[in-house]
Amino acid sequence: MPFIEESDLLELHKDIDKAQIINERLLDQIKYKNKELKRRKIQRNIFAGVTALFLIASLAITSFTAGVFTNKQNLDSTSLNVPVDSMQVVLDRIDNLKKQNHELSLVNEFYLAKNFLEKETIYSVQIKSFVENNLTLSSQSLNNTLFVKTNPFYSYSLGNFETLEEAQKFRKQLVNMGFDDAFVASYKEGKRLKIEPAN
Repeated sequence: MPFIEESDLLELHKDIDKAQIINERLLDQIKYKNKELKRRKIQRNIFAGVTALFLIASLAITSFTAGVFTNKQNLDSTSLNVPVDSMQVVLDRIDNLKKQNHELSLVNEFYLAKNFLEKETIYSVQIKSFVENNLTLSSQSLNNTLFVKTNPFYSYSLGNFETLEEAQKFRKQLVNMGFDDAFVASYKEGKRLKIEPAN
């Protein structure tokens, strides 16, 4: 196992505290974004409904007006005269709404996948346990880490894997790097289920 200086360990403690605060803020932001997505979806549906009603009403009024106009002038032609510019504006708006809908669905799929992952059993490689909670090993850019309380210790794990085989393969890589005590554990909803056998 690699040797860690006490000053480095204190720095790691500070880094873990910062990461936990950042993770809590990120979770709050995710909750806020989910509420924002729901609100936008409702607004988009209302706007789409109002737009559809407006288009139907406009077409009905235009058709009615065109019918009355042609009847008054005794014309045989029943063509509908709509300016090309106004139709193009409507088509452009529909295309823009389709793009916004696609972007919102991608963001929604990301949050749904994250929620699904939290409810599923995942595997991670634990590399260290600490007695105190004031250690921050993960940086802001590392999202693939777990810091879980397993009484009376706080465990630090790397990787989120769907299968035990993937996690065991990653464990072997960490052991080759010098983390001889690393082992695979299964987690569900942020809690450790059990320590998995080494392969």
